Amino acid sequence: MTTRRLTVAQALVQFLAHQYTERDGRRQRLINACWGIFGHGNVAGIGQALLESREDLPYLQGRNEQAMVHAAVGYARQSDRLRAQAVTTSIGPGATNLVTGAALATVNRIPVLLLPGDTFATRPAEPVLQQLEVPYAGDLSVNDALRPVSRYFDRVTRPEALIPAALQAMRVLADPVETGAVTLALPQDVQTEAYDWPDEFFADRVWRVARPAPDADALAAAADAIRAARRPLLIAGGGVHHSEAEDALRAFADTTGIPVAATQAGKGSLRHDHPADVGGIGHTGTATADGLAREADLVIGVGTRYTDFTTASTTLFAAPGVRFVNLNIASFDAHKLGAASLVADARAGLEALTRELKDHRVDPAYEAAYGAAKADWERRVDAAYAAGDESARPSQTQVLGAIDAVVDDTDVLINAAGSLPGDLHKLWRARSRRQYHVEYGYSCMGYEIPAAIGVGIAAPGRPVWALVGDGTYLMNPTEIVTAVQEGIPFTLVLVQNHGYASIGGLSQETGGERFGTDYRFRAGDGTYTGAPLPVDLAANAASLGLHVIRAGTVGELRAALAEARGANHPTCVYVETETADTVPGAPEAQAWWDVPVAATATRPAAVAARAAYERHAADRRRHL
Repeated sequence: MTTRRLTVAQALVQFLAHQYTERDGRRQRLINACWGIFGHGNVAGIGQALLESREDLPYLQGRNEQAMVHAAVGYARQSDRLRAQAVTTSIGPGATNLVTGAALATVNRIPVLLLPGDTFATRPAEPVLQQLEVPYAGDLSVNDALRPVSRYFDRVTRPEALIPAALQAMRVLADPVETGAVTLALPQDVQTEAYDWPDEFFADRVWRVARPAPDADALAAAADAIRAARRPLLIAGGGVHHSEAEDALRAFADTTGIPVAATQAGKGSLRHDHPADVGGIGHTGTATADGLAREADLVIGVGTRYTDFTTASTTLFAAPGVRFVNLNIASFDAHKLGAASLVADARAGLEALTRELKDHRVDPAYEAAYGAAKADWERRVDAAYAAGDESARPSQTQVLGAIDAVVDDTDVLINAAGSLPGDLHKLWRARSRRQYHVEYGYSCMGYEIPAAIGVGIAAPGRPVWALVGDGTYLMNPTEIVTAVQEGIPFTLVLVQNHGYASIGGLSQETGGERFGTDYRFRAGDGTYTGAPLPVDLAANAASLGLHVIRAGTVGELRAALAEARGANHPTCVYVETETADTVPGAPEAQAWWDVPVAATATRPAAVAARAAYERHAADRRRHL
């Protein structure tokens, strides 16, 4: 057996350069680049190896460890989870800064490889800088905080242990059921140890991503349930996109006439103008989709994990005898809500169902009814987008209308937190399968800018928009510098509304009276004076290297967006929005969301909110 003498870090980098995924005969590199911020614990190990092998594994310089994970997640999601990126950090705060990004990746089931440095395995001195001393356990480090948010975790304390650990890591990253954040903690001394590695470790290795077909009996039962339903509704989740099942879903809808609603992750599974597309579902859904859900006698979930926003905290599916059929590659999700489960790849399962139902179609009256409701909702979208006065300050929904007017099928919109996800889910007209990129599984403030960089790397040439509110911008603007350094064009639409709009509204609804949600001066008694803080976020963005276009009116906004879309460099469109109640906005929530309210309180707002909460909570049900 021939061997190569390399350090652990060198061996890992070379190993990663030879890992591939393959689905439907298309082979791609699994790990395409490594993000990194160097410090003690990775500068002399992984850092040296990346420098030595820049052609095998490109290096990308980040500014914030959490943001590097977000960028890698954006890249992997845009790549249908068939390509991923690695992230390396130093031992201490660099490693713990990974936790939020890792949680986001695992919650959304997006592959990312984390390579944090770790304290000495050989323990030549204790404690070393940034070492966590635990009196009851000598083998813990801060990296153990990554265990609960990782789909696979290992600490490589011996060179030869890298072989099984690296193989297990690749297996999980490439598995559509198991995937998420994968962590290989690398003690700094072990990274630099030399070892004689078998050549086979560096051979090209292909991880085939299968499309498991549904069980024949389960398929027949599902088809029978659909034929028997009078008011079926299909819910498209993120699994439709991950499986590249959009064409199969369209064929299913064309054949059966069954309406299709979408979760945040599934939006865009059908084009907005397809007759069967009824928009977003759940707390941030459309009146059309939520109305159908309340009356549905059968709900067909495809690639969805049924979060509380989708089910309106289990109050949405209200028909007494409603049943569920769930098509999902993960049996864990396929069995939710007491469903008849169809464990299969989304595309394979939809194609099989379409063949089974080739002679079946819903009642024409049902199609006509949801078609009329869809048309009515589109008129409400038009009203929210419309701007009667081009010289007025725009509302947030008018900002979306202005963006809608300049994009085409190639654009990608990225958002994650605040009030924008709700407006987008209700109102945005998705034109293509990967245009709508809203991270709402973890709803992480600070995701948008780094994710835009990841999408820009994965899909060069596509116009990328990061829609960010002032609260989110203040959380994590640092990767603007990375975009400028790498020359990755994207447009940051920076919306200034002087506070946390989403949580402010939720606080108001739940009796909190918007406490702690404004960005305004406070008086001595803790109340807000109403005067906005003298903070210039546009100037801040410009100081980080963005070309900034300020838009004060609807007309200026339209011109700014058109200019930004045509730019070949990172650009910011800064707009201050009108928040007065008289300005048209998105329709209110069409379904409930369970946020518990204080059972006892002294302030009238909280007492009233509790009464409303108890009325809604009475509608919760278990689907068994």
